[in-house]
Amino acid sequence: MKTMTCKDLGGPCDLAHHGESADDVINAQDKHLKEVVKAGDEAHKPARKDMKGRWLRPKQALGWYNDVKARFAELPED
Repeated sequence: MKTMTCKDLGGPCDLAHHGESADDVINAQDKHLKEVVKAGDEAHKPARKDMKGRWLRPKQALGWYNDVKARFAELPED
């Protein structure tokens, strides 16, 4: 299990996302952004917009995804 924060993934806060893979923390971040923006959090709107754009244009987002995977791989286990 490893941990990355919302901020590590391009968001504005320090909420920790835990997972066995980079995909786990990316999916947790996506869920977090959906929930807080739906609740009216303005600070997370730009990150939510970016995340939605990545899901819609996966080929363009490959650089971001590969970067997150590489940073996740370098993290120590929790």
